[in-house]
Formats: sequence, structure tokens, C-alpha cells
Amino acid sequence: MPVRPFEIRVTQQALDDVRGRLERTRWTDEVEEDGWDRGTSRAYLRDLVEHWLASFDWRQQERTLNRFSHFRADVDGLGVHFIHERGKGDRPLPIVLTHGYPDSFTRFLKIIPMLSDPQAHGGDAEDAFDVVVPSLPGYGFSDKPAKPGFTFRIGDVWHTLMTKTLGYERFVAHGGDWGGVVTEQLARSHAKSVAGIHMTDVPFWHLFQKPKDASREEQAFFARNDKWIQEEGAYALMQGTRPYSLARGLNDSPAGLAAWIVEKFQRWSDCDGRIETRFTKDELLTNVMIYWATETIGSSFLPYYDFASSGPLTWMREAVKQWTGSSDVPTGFAIFPKDISHPPRDWAERFFNVQRWTAMPRGGHFAAMEEPELLVDDIRAFFRPLRSRLALGEASTMETAH
Repeated sequence: MPVRPFEIRVTQQALDDVRGRLERTRWTDEVEEDGWDRGTSRAYLRDLVEHWLASFDWRQQERTLNRFSHFRADVDGLGVHFIHERGKGDRPLPIVLTHGYPDSFTRFLKIIPMLSDPQAHGGDAEDAFDVVVPSLPGYGFSDKPAKPGFTFRIGDVWHTLMTKTLGYERFVAHGGDWGGVVTEQLARSHAKSVAGIHMTDVPFWHLFQKPKDASREEQAFFARNDKWIQEEGAYALMQGTRPYSLARGLNDSPAGLAAWIVEKFQRWSDCDGRIETRFTKDELLTNVMIYWATETIGSSFLPYYDFASSGPLTWMREAVKQWTGSSDVPTGFAIFPKDISHPPRDWAERFFNVQRWTAMPRGGHFAAMEEPELLVDDIRAFFRPLRSRLALGEASTMETAH
């Protein structure tokens, strides 16, 4: 299908249903109130549900979301939802921003205007971007993949979206979490189209094969990661091995869904345990409502299952792509101190052409929500010289044609 405007509109029946379910929430007993140590705080969750019932206005959130330019298109056989905001400047640079888990396209709502209209947000019009923010397959308003293994194809879908659907010959990309995996796929498999990438982490799958010649910094990173997996990684094992057993319950209970998602915002952000120093209740619930209204919590687990269940043949193909893929694509990293991964630069340089490495003073996993100004400043700075090279390349092409 062609590109069509899209409006977010949850039915009133669905809103009435979620209210009824929230009102009938069965609260668990606990040995003692211990905050967030054993998972989502019961006291906080009760407070959040009370806000959901008494104060949260989904219709207002819809109006806010629909101020952005939303679209849907059939891309390589998959219905993809995306925001597309044109840049306000003489030569906007196209950029695709890819979110991760357990968030959604709402991760980038604060930075979309800052990137598309920098002059209105204290920047220079020459740093304007045409901003494209798709919803990952199986997340939000994009279609759910019909078969396992689709995660390995998302980079190809994004390439088609940017080049054939939207008509950009060259573009750049940014992402973190699963968005980082997809951003790497773009650079690895489509280097002729991707002029540069910017990331907030080194995709975790590289840890599947640790090198024998690891540096001291890399060895310390591996040890920290192993400890994190023991303490925090059970969610990924569950989502990667028995995704639907978990999804059955979360898809039936809005309070349970909120507990599962919101805990990650508390654990993975730079909030010192006080979640609302970083996110408002309305921000948290808007993200939860997107999962609830679209019934996509189960399909959001599929990337974990794809990576956990793929056999040797899949990983051999991925290794070949890694070996044959371009290592020339310029890459910038913004590393936030309270993110779940803290790779050293030499680890990143094994896989990427690292041209910029910024150790941020604060911020966590959801950098675009937590520290939008810091992230935007780094994205602008990294891509600024690439703009000049792209402009020179376009001029040379025009001169040759004449």
C-alpha cells in the first residue's frame, strides 16, 4: 500500500475495558514492603493505578501524539507505522531513529522537534534533520511479524523504508537497545546508503563470542556484564525462552503490564531509585497504554526469542555479514553512565569505525527521554562534518553529470 497518513485512535470500548480491569485489580500479598528490591514496588504501583483511574487522560495523550506526522506503509510486506517530520532548514539530513524495549516510538518525542527544527530549540538551522521514527515490528502500531526470525531482517526493512518508500538516497541512523542492533544492521548491510550511525551502546549480541585477546578494560566489562545478567537479566531469559507464557498474563492485566514495564524504567534510568525524577506518570502510562491498546507485549518479546532460539546456520550467516559488511561507516557513541551496559571504546572499535566517543555526565538507558539536550547536542556534533562531506559529494556528482 502507499504511504498513508495515520491517526492514533483507541476505541472508547477499549478504554472502558481497561478501566474496568484496573478497578478489579487483585493486589498481591508481600512478606514486607521493601520498595523495589524484589521487583516493582507495590506502593508505587498502587499509586500509579490510582493516577491511571483518576487523572490520566488518554484522549489528551492521543491529541499530543497526533500533533506529530504519523504514517503507515507496506514495506517489504510488513505494515510499518512511523513518524516523519520534515526538517526546517536549507538541507535537512535524513535520520532514522530506532527505539528499543520496553519503550516505543515515544522514546523520541522530546528530541524529534529539537532535531527537525533546531533553530526553535536554541540550535542552528544548518543542523536540521528530516526525522523518521518507525515502530519496531511487533511494537505499537506496526504489524506483528508472521514468522520467527524477523528480527534479523529489520535493517533491510528500514533501508527499504528510507530509500524506496521515502526516497532518500543517503541517510543516517541512531539507536540504542534493539534500536542499536537495527542501526548496526543498516551500517553493515547497506553502507552505500548509510552515511553514518550514532548509538548509545554496543549491541549485546557481540558478547556471544568473547575474544581471547581481550584487553584489561574489556575483561572488566565482561565481568560487569556477567554480574548484571545474574542480577538483572532474568527478564531476557524468560522473554527469550517462554515469551508467550509470560505474555498471556500481561496481556490480560493492565496493572501487571505496568508492573513489568515500569520496573525497567526505574532500574535502568539515572533516577537513584526515584522514578519520577526522570519520568512523569503520564509519560510512563502513555508508553504502557501503547502496549495495552495494540496488544503487543507478546510480540515485543519476539526479538529476544529470535536471538535465543536461532541455530548455528543463522549465526553463520550473521558472521558472514559481519565479515563482508563495511567497517567504513563512521560511527559515534554517546555512553550514558546509568545505562545497562558500559562498554570501553576498544570493545566498540572491534566492530565499528568509531569517530566520536562521548562519556556523558548523567543519564541512563532512556537517554532521549532522560537527557534529550545532551543526546541531541551529541547527534548534531557527530553528524555536522558528515553533512559537509555529503554536500561535497552531491556537488561532485552534479558537476560530473554536467
